[in-house]
Formats: sequence, structure tokens, C-alpha cells
Amino acid sequence: MQAVDTNVLARFVLRDDAAQVRRADALLKTAVWVPVTVFLELAWVLGCVRASEQEVIEDLRALLGLPNLHCDQGEAVALGLSWAEQGMDLADALHLALSQRQQGFRSFDKALIATAKKAKPRTLAVVAAP
Repeated sequence: MQAVDTNVLARFVLRDDAAQVRRADALLKTAVWVPVTVFLELAWVLGCVRASEQEVIEDLRALLGLPNLHCDQGEAVALGLSWAEQGMDLADALHLALSQRQQGFRSFDKALIATAKKAKPRTLAVVAAP
């Protein structure tokens, strides 16, 4: 299995460079591993070109559904996407979902704290940083 960079996934999703799209398509027919950092960077890249965060979420969900794509902490990423669909900022939702095994999540971001309470993280307390 080979790891892929953000630009490979961006070409696959955006279809904006014919030569690179062909190469990305071929690569994604084999088993590939996506580091969670690549997934987060891809969310940012797509956010710069897509009309809405919902489109970005749909793109990312489609990638997660590819049979040969293995995402580092894929279950947590999927959980973060579901929280983003409930109104949480996508990056915040991913940070929070990837922190589920910790004792809590501290932030100064009042909007994050408010939306996290609505999303009801499984066991994670989201509170203001001291």
C-alpha cells in the first residue's frame, strides 16, 4: 500500500488536470493510505474551490467510500464529517472527533464549544480553556 499526498486526491476529486487525473484514477484503483493530515489539508483545498462546506463534506465522504482508500483514523474522520453536517465547522469537527480518546477538549473558541454541545461527542467534554 502506498500513501498519497493531498494533490493526488485533489486531482481525483476536482478533475482539473487531465494528465494528472488519469494518473490519480489509476493510483486510486490500487490500495492507498491517506494520512489524516492529508485529509484535513484536502478539506482546506476543497473549501477554497467549492461553493459550500456541504459540497466539501460530500466530496470527502465519497473518498472515504472508495474501496481501496484507507484513511488513517477513518472512523473518527467519518464521525467528524457527521458533526460538520450538523453545523459544526469542518476543521473543528475533525479536531474534536480525532480527540475522542482524550479526557477532554479545551478551546477558547466559543462557537466550537456551543456547536460541540449540540453534536454531543460520545465521551468528550468540550470546555473553555482555563
